[in-house]
Amino acid sequence: MVVDDSAIVRGLIVQMLETSPEIEVVARASNGQVALAEMDRVEIDLIVLDLEMPVMDGMTALPLILAKRPGMPVIVASTLSRRNARISLEALQRGAADYIPKPETGTLVNADDFRRQLLETVRALGRRPRGQALVQTPTVPMRRPASAAVRPAVLAIGGSTGAPPVLIRLFTELRAGPDQAILVTQHMPATFTALLAEQLERAGGRPCAEAREGEPILAGRAYVAPGGLHMTVGRTGATPVIRLTSEPPEHFCRPAVDPMLRTAAEVYGARLLAVVLTGMGSDGAEGCRAVARAGGRFVVQDEASSAVWGMPGAAAQTGLAEAILPASQISQWVREAAK
Repeated sequence: MVVDDSAIVRGLIVQMLETSPEIEVVARASNGQVALAEMDRVEIDLIVLDLEMPVMDGMTALPLILAKRPGMPVIVASTLSRRNARISLEALQRGAADYIPKPETGTLVNADDFRRQLLETVRALGRRPRGQALVQTPTVPMRRPASAAVRPAVLAIGGSTGAPPVLIRLFTELRAGPDQAILVTQHMPATFTALLAEQLERAGGRPCAEAREGEPILAGRAYVAPGGLHMTVGRTGATPVIRLTSEPPEHFCRPAVDPMLRTAAEVYGARLLAVVLTGMGSDGAEGCRAVARAGGRFVVQDEASSAVWGMPGAAAQTGLAEAILPASQISQWVREAAK
């Protein structure tokens, strides 16, 4: 179901979705109230939801949708503004599966990036049986735990679809430690990454901000890759520093997780811990190979607790992960590994 108060936008989104033979749009709604009524009329597997609508807006409708159909994947699609970014992040914490920035109506017709992202997200989230946890792949080989002789200096975390609530939980659970620097690459636009950093600072009780070019990577601080730029690690003399680049996207993403992990492995070697959280695609897998080659350690989020087991699944399939963990156990691993 597509929910948007603009008939033009609804029509364009429906056209984009129906270019895929895997997708059928069975309902359209002009506001949240109509959407709730449509849910009683027709079987729906996934909802694309606007935020700003008359009668009942998206944030009001979201908890009612999830109460009516627990586990329903809801993709928030709204124009990119600081206000909408803040509301969308709140929606992700309240159960929305993902967010896609919607171009202005006048540019929606030729919005190829929006179309690609919309189709990929709907396909990925629509494949998961509603209300059922996917079974973790039992045949993924595990890497034997690395030696704990070297104390880690940095924790690098990558994620995409479904990861912001997991990140906030992880930062909350790590509030009392460890003291290592934390690098975060989350697939998000620029306005979002600044707000995400604010939320992570509140959750974790440690300084956290969008990373700046050339700043030293210091213990006790967290750095979030700015939307639109890759965050990598370099050196100024002997000091590890942030490097921001506008190199081409990897896996259609900028920032991407692989550049962060590759360069962090080069600088930190065995003193690097890494975590790959829920997300579509395979970004992070090659970076995790680099982490393991350098003597570092990494774990991935398990399938049952992931919105999409793409990124963590690809990293797990390298056979180099130390463990596949539910979201609730990742902070425990980090604390133990960081000693």
